[in-house]
Amino acid sequence: MYDELEYDPAGPVLIVGGYGTVGAALADLAGPEWPLLLTGRHPDRGAALAERHGATVRRWDLSDPDPFVAGVRAVVGAVNDPADRVLRAAVRGGVPYVDITRWTSRLARAVTAAALAEPTAPVLFSSAWMGGVTSLVAAALVAEQGGAATSVDIAIRYDMEDSAGVDSVDFIDRLGYDYEVRRAGVPVTVAPLSDARWVDIAGSRTKVARLDTPEQFTLPMTLGVDTATTRIGFSSNSATAALLAAKKVGLFRWGRGDRWTSVRRSLLYSPGDGGSAQIRIDVSGDAGATSATVVDPRGQAHLTALGGLLGLRRVLAVDAVAGVSFPELHPRLDSALRELAERGVAVLRS
Repeated sequence: MYDELEYDPAGPVLIVGGYGTVGAALADLAGPEWPLLLTGRHPDRGAALAERHGATVRRWDLSDPDPFVAGVRAVVGAVNDPADRVLRAAVRGGVPYVDITRWTSRLARAVTAAALAEPTAPVLFSSAWMGGVTSLVAAALVAEQGGAATSVDIAIRYDMEDSAGVDSVDFIDRLGYDYEVRRAGVPVTVAPLSDARWVDIAGSRTKVARLDTPEQFTLPMTLGVDTATTRIGFSSNSATAALLAAKKVGLFRWGRGDRWTSVRRSLLYSPGDGGSAQIRIDVSGDAGATSATVVDPRGQAHLTALGGLLGLRRVLAVDAVAGVSFPELHPRLDSALRELAERGVAVLRS
């Protein structure tokens, strides 16, 4: 049997993974505007959150074959969906869909599956870093260049004090796999954590190295840039050094697979009481170079949730277009950036 999501314009917004770290942050943002249905493996863990927003919480374990049935106005995927269950159910039911959790290879597969299904509602893959916020800001910078930019360079400063969920370090599982990017318009294969360099991010000198993220896959196609690069570094220099040392001894190659997951994640996952999310974006082209730094003092879960909220607004807009899209193709970038500012996110220009 299939999961069944039926489009109900008066129904709740379904947040799959709705009481996890990012899902709960999104529920706090969306709860004042729409009725909510929160799902996960253990509904009792979402009871307090649901009560706070007058929401409903139900069990939907994506590893359990029992089908899930609901009538909803939109779906946001805030949890890993490796078998595309949520995506397929939303597309079958004609339900507007936003995803904020996929790494690049799963994104490519999901985009293909969604396109072949010929969706009758908007399907927004907003899995670029921080729920697509990085791509939104990059698109705004490219637009300033008259759409003629040739390269986008993104540098992330990951705050080790951030109160992040366990999925926030999901990217570490991809550090043993080379990936393809565009360099000067040519597809090339690069290694994770290679090409390290020092970058100033919001006044902090940060060592960053390559990371496989979805915007490197989408930006060359959507914005026409020849080169898209994303690198990551950490607020703790020792964490950066440990990660680069682990890569040098081959941990991410021989330590792939489920057996070594806890070892890999122990390198980074030590959530604190709260930190800030900081991302520098540099865009260059024939018109020159420009840059912006995104700073959210409430941390990466809040910023990712904001990306989900902006995506939700987009797929529920009266002029929303059916079919597959990405955050950088937002028809009203100024409006999206304005809401970021209203929610306490600074976009600093330099």
